[in-house]
This record gives sequence, C-alpha cells and structure tokens, in this order.
Amino acid sequence: MYIKRIFPIKGMLKWTKREIFLFILIGTIPVILFDIVGLKWLNVPWLPLGVFGTAISFLISFKNNASYDRLWEARKIWGGIVNTSRSWTIMVKDFIDNTHAKTLLSADELQAVKKELVHRHIAWLTALRYQMRGDKPWETHLKKDKQNAAFRENHYLVFEDRIPIREAIKSYISEEEFEEIFSKGNKPSQLLGIQSKRLKELMNKGFIEDFRHMEMMNILVEFYTLQGKSERIKNFPYPRQYATLNYIFVWIFIFLLPFGIMQSFEAIGSHIMEELLEHSSSTNLRHIIQEFIANHFVWFSIPFSALLSWVFHTMEKIGENTENPFEGGVNDIPITDLSRGIEIDIRQLINDKDIPEPYIWKNDIVM
Repeated sequence: MYIKRIFPIKGMLKWTKREIFLFILIGTIPVILFDIVGLKWLNVPWLPLGVFGTAISFLISFKNNASYDRLWEARKIWGGIVNTSRSWTIMVKDFIDNTHAKTLLSADELQAVKKELVHRHIAWLTALRYQMRGDKPWETHLKKDKQNAAFRENHYLVFEDRIPIREAIKSYISEEEFEEIFSKGNKPSQLLGIQSKRLKELMNKGFIEDFRHMEMMNILVEFYTLQGKSERIKNFPYPRQYATLNYIFVWIFIFLLPFGIMQSFEAIGSHIMEELLEHSSSTNLRHIIQEFIANHFVWFSIPFSALLSWVFHTMEKIGENTENPFEGGVNDIPITDLSRGIEIDIRQLINDKDIPEPYIWKNDIVM
C-alpha cells in the first residue's frame, strides 16, 4: 500500500512506541550500575563497538535493498497487469463482432458477450488479489504481533480481511462458473482456463477470426505469466537465515551500545567540571547545579543510546515489513486499489453500467 500524504512522525512513533520505552530502559540500567552502584569498569571500548555497528549498518542496508527489490518487482508486475488488462479490454471491445459469424447476434447480445469476458477478467483480478493476501507461515507477524495488529486495526483497512472472497467475486461470474472455481485449488488459474475455453467457443461460432483469437490467447498467456511472477514472490520468502541473523545482530548491538558510550559521556562531564573549577570558585545555586550536571553527565547517554537504538531497530523493522509486498502491511503494494482502478477503467471502456466508485481509504493509507 502507499500513503497519499506524508506519514506524520506521530504515526512512526506510535508504531515503535513499545521499542522506544524498551530502549530507554536498556540505556538506563547500565547507567545506574555505572554511576550509582559505582561499577566504573562496566564499559565496552568504543572502537570494536563502532566496527560492529558499521557491520550491522551494511547488513541492514543489504536486507533493505533486497526487500525493496522484492517490493519494486511486485509493483512492476502489477503495473503489467494494469496495462495488459486495458489491452485485453480493447481487444474484447473491437475484435468480437458479426463479420465472420455463422449466426448473427444483435448489438445487445454482442455487448453481453463483451461484458461477460470483461467481468470474468475482473473476477480473475479479485481472485488473484485474495490469493496474494492469503497467509503464509513467514508472513503472520503483522497479524500475530499485538503491536502490529493494533496498528493495522486502528490506522488502515485491509478489505480482504473483512469481505469474504465468495462475496467479492460472486457478482462477476455465473453460478456454474462460481461452483467450478471454488471446487478447485488455484482460482485465478481456473478463471483464465474458463476464459480460454470461452474464446475457443466464440472462434468456432465465427465471432472471432483465427488471427484475433491468437492475439487474445497471447494476452491470456501474459496474464498467466504475470500471475506466476506474483506467486513466485508470494510463495518464496526472503531467506530466513539473513532475516533471523540480522535481527539477532541488531539486538546484540542495541544491548552493547549503552556500555560503549557511558565512558565518553563521563569524560565530557569531567571536562565540564575542570572548566568550572578553573574559571569559577563561587558556590551559588547556579554553580551547584552546573557541578551536579557535570558530575552526572553520564545520564545524558540514555537518550543518545535510545535514539541510536531506535534508528537501527526501525530501519531493520522497515526491511522486515517490506520483504513481503502482498501481506497487507503499510509498506505493501496497493493491489486492492489497483484492482478497483482497473475495474473502473475497463468497465468504462465497454460502456458498462453500475460502475463502482473508488475506495475511500482510512487515514489516506491506500492498499
């Protein structure tokens, strides 16, 4: 899906608020041990930690690039579906006529045939997007994770979760076809098979001549190809060894980070204290406050470590939520909106009636 306006930072903070509190806690515990308990040896040298952080950055970058490649490939596939759907409709509109027909049909009867073929194609689009929104074992974190599930429920709509596929598809095909496709496994493939069978019937009756039939069959083959490409992304996950290890490495870095920066902040506080002693010998309230801050400057490492942890973890989380582009997350391909847009476009091309309105999306988050 995509967001029609700039997503406010408030939404991002809500999405990660649980982690923010956790990062503050992770940064606070080492400071308490260091400054209050007096365990001054409790630190990690910054140099090896910095090298480790650099390696983590490369891993996150690799994962995010790979996730974006999957997302962009999915977008190109559905862009192809959009364009090929228009081509299909133009062929249906212009290729089917009485020129070579053995039995002539009236204008209304020809229009009914064209409407049948276009509506069956919309049924294919509907079945395909429902298949793409189906659950896979590696995709369930958006629904099972309480934070993601709450964010999903409160901020945007996933129509495929709310409207059953039978209800969504029934109005586009006959009762006989409806029973046939739901008695088999891959519903989009069955619909394309029915479409091919119907084209052959029309050719045998002379409503489509051979060359036109061949061109229309090529379009159906292209739909099979695009469907297969979508299924390839849907059915093959981002390699879990990369995803799992990257997640573990990020959390190791987050836990070590506070230990690596405390000594640096204490050194800053010591420098401030030296400056105070060198340039002032007064004991007024302002001087006392400045001295207190200098002596406990290490506490400023908490928001700094929390911020760095939030950046690393959020970038890793973005990659995690982008790697499955049909799951129904905030970063996914808006296949529902694309399908409705295609439906409106192609039904207008054949001068169909009762054309549906575009979807109105919650919080302008389009999916």
